[in-house]
Amino acid sequence: MKVKISVIFVLFFFVDVVPSFAGTGVFQFLDLPVSSRMAALGGKNVSVSDHDINFSLLNPALLTNKSDNMIGLNMANYLADIKFGTAIYGRSYGKNHFAVGVQYVDYGSFKKTTEYNEIQGEFSAKDISMSLIYSRMIAEGLFAGATLKPVYSAYEDYVSYGAAIDLGLSYQHPEKLFYAGLVFRNMGTQFKGYYSGADGQHREPLPFDIQLGLSHKLEHAPFRVSLTFHNLHDWKMKYIDNKNSMLDYERENLIPAIPFIDNVFRHAVFGVEFLPGKNFYLAASYNHRRHQELKMDGFKSMAGFSFGGGIKISYFQIGFGMSQFQVGNTAYLFSISTSLNEFRL
Repeated sequence: MKVKISVIFVLFFFVDVVPSFAGTGVFQFLDLPVSSRMAALGGKNVSVSDHDINFSLLNPALLTNKSDNMIGLNMANYLADIKFGTAIYGRSYGKNHFAVGVQYVDYGSFKKTTEYNEIQGEFSAKDISMSLIYSRMIAEGLFAGATLKPVYSAYEDYVSYGAAIDLGLSYQHPEKLFYAGLVFRNMGTQFKGYYSGADGQHREPLPFDIQLGLSHKLEHAPFRVSLTFHNLHDWKMKYIDNKNSMLDYERENLIPAIPFIDNVFRHAVFGVEFLPGKNFYLAASYNHRRHQELKMDGFKSMAGFSFGGGIKISYFQIGFGMSQFQVGNTAYLFSISTSLNEFRL
């Protein structure tokens, strides 16, 4: 009863700070892929439950005793030489499962100049978030979890910090090879804005998202298929068409009209995994929204398609993933994880 009351209190506390639409606001780095396998599955998957502890960074309810004493390290070579990554460690005590993680983005160094192009020095830009994760089974096959994420961001002299909460559920039925997940991500607020105006601190909403996922492994074939729906709180997936300027976009009659079926698929990410054994996998996915918004007329683009694979060597699981955003812009992600329990004599 106390747990239910606490969840209701948290939901009501954050109701005023949840944005009514997606794709705007601060701390957008919270939506970057947390691992190479997650990138290969389209960047969003809240249903797969196995030995991969990294998935709990998206849905805390996916943290189970399978991740006890496990470490995950992930790094990426992103666009324009931007580096980002995550690290996570999990521990189980009976029916209670805990994990602590960190997510960061390093945008590199920039030259600081005047309007006359006089170099005054250099400055850096960084984002960082910590994840404090807890989960437990609340009914047979049903897990609930929560994540508290303090967030810090610094761009030159502009500093901002805030906090977000993820609340998730996971239904797991290994006998039927079926898994499902639901998560409310990035409910929170910006405590301090990057700058102040006449009305005080300028605060913006966090990238709130409601995600629902389903995963099913074929009984007589080594394949698992996943379907993840995102931005369920925002039906109309509006975006800025690169054929028009921002001014054109703000004129209501020039906002691109998205057909009904196209709009439905923009909420979905399709993923498939080839799993011939416990020590090897291949994965591929298609993110329709990413493809539609990042494709360019006159160019062949693989934007929206992602691929990856992983293999276990000795005690270590090593993974690789790649996602193309547009022609010439491909992000590469690398992961390594291990269970410290395997090193015990």
